[in-house]
Amino acid sequence: MALIVREASTADLDSLWELIGHANAGMTSLKIDQEQLADRIERSHFAFRRTQEHPEGAPYVFVMQDSDSGKLVGTSCIFSKTGGYEPFYAYRVVSEIHTSALLEQSREIRALHLIKIHNGPTELGGLFLLPDSRGSGGGRLLSLSRFLYMAAHLKRFANETIAEMRGYQDESGASPFWNAIGSHFFPIDFPRADALSMINKQFIEDLMPQYPIYLELLPDDAIEVIGKVHTQTRPALEMLKRQGFVQKDLVDIFDAGAVVHCNTRDIAAVRNARPCVLSRILEKGTYGNQDKRVPLHGDSLRTSFISTENPRFQCTLGYCEGDGGNCESDGVVDHQKRVAIDAETAEHLKAGLGDRLWVLSSW
Repeated sequence: MALIVREASTADLDSLWELIGHANAGMTSLKIDQEQLADRIERSHFAFRRTQEHPEGAPYVFVMQDSDSGKLVGTSCIFSKTGGYEPFYAYRVVSEIHTSALLEQSREIRALHLIKIHNGPTELGGLFLLPDSRGSGGGRLLSLSRFLYMAAHLKRFANETIAEMRGYQDESGASPFWNAIGSHFFPIDFPRADALSMINKQFIEDLMPQYPIYLELLPDDAIEVIGKVHTQTRPALEMLKRQGFVQKDLVDIFDAGAVVHCNTRDIAAVRNARPCVLSRILEKGTYGNQDKRVPLHGDSLRTSFISTENPRFQCTLGYCEGDGGNCESDGVVDHQKRVAIDAETAEHLKAGLGDRLWVLSSW
């Protein structure tokens, strides 16, 4: 089995709708109806086709496909810019030291301040992988493939990238933070509020209290989960941290999940991905240093993330090695490395000699 991440197409609607039906209530960006999903895919299609290079808020929807069965097993998304007509809402956790000379005491007072960002960052979201496809490198491919696309089109994305991580819920699916705050102001349950926020945020503006909320007034179980993430979200959080994302002072307004940040150009995969030109295709069994081989699927060699846009974006894991320096055109070096990839990967990506690739590799 080889896994291919590619841009979603309108033909994927039914399969993608079936796929996201397996996602649970905490997957906010996937809790949309089929009509809204169709609209998102259509907007994504035009985003991938656009020629102007600046952030405009469009979604870029990716799907992961099992190349053998053709089944969709995962999806992810980049929202090129948050804010705009509907702002991005979050709580900022603010700490202040209050001192009483009379009592000779100092106390740290923490409060949640509602913030609205109109000219916001790029946001990662919508990452979901079927349980049966986890544990074999698929989650990493699904996540990092987005960064290869961003590396190739940096001007389409904001200077900063964030990801809202799913907040803590107990075994029954209850959110202590929602129970302490949101449930008192919104006449709907947590799943409904979370899903509605992806469609229309006006109810947040209408009903959310605008003044700071002091943590000392909240129940202990609500305070303890601020900035924590759901058990199923921990692997995704650790992966983003390895890419350079850090948790600052922002949390989700409904479940207090962490919001992590990174300068877009400083994301490790964006920084380390390189444009290359395919100069040679290697037949099976004729390549690689045995000590560097990493078998993930049978006897196939998988050592690099390799993407192409020929003409549509696709990314997979494959064997790749340098092939004699940089390319030249009319005697001018263009600083694109010449590379060789294995025949299986070339077939999966429909890549031919002379095609431009983006490669994230250890060599």
